[in-house]
Amino acid sequence: MDQTERMAIERECERLIVAYTHYVDFGQAARVAELFTADGVWESPETTLAGQTAIREGFAARQRNEQRVSRHVCTNFALEVTGEDTAEGVVYFTVYRHDGDAALMPRPLEGPFLVGHYRDRFVRVQAGGWRFAHRREEVAFLRAG
Repeated sequence: MDQTERMAIERECERLIVAYTHYVDFGQAARVAELFTADGVWESPETTLAGQTAIREGFAARQRNEQRVSRHVCTNFALEVTGEDTAEGVVYFTVYRHDGDAALMPRPLEGPFLVGHYRDRFVRVQAGGWRFAHRREEVAFLRAG
């Protein structure tokens, strides 16, 4: 695999990460399921969602919470291409969150809600390019209260 191919894979996987944050933050959280393989897994310390249906249903609950406004900031993306159709990565995230009057602008901020990283496994699928096979949220810092 040459450098250009490797960079294209990195960019495709990075685009999944960006789409994930935009879907959650801009009222389309149920669409997160589209970013996963049919048997993909999303997990956090509290829950595991296995398969696109479970992921869609889990994130639809977030989408229905119209009082929550969030912004996910992802940085320090590192990817290792492990094969022609596989890759693994880690990306740091900081989540800013406000629960209350969503129309309030600007919203009060007491610092980040949480900080951590995602450990991701990506696969190339025949018809749709790259997808998450597994995304695990690991929390390093959580705002008190």
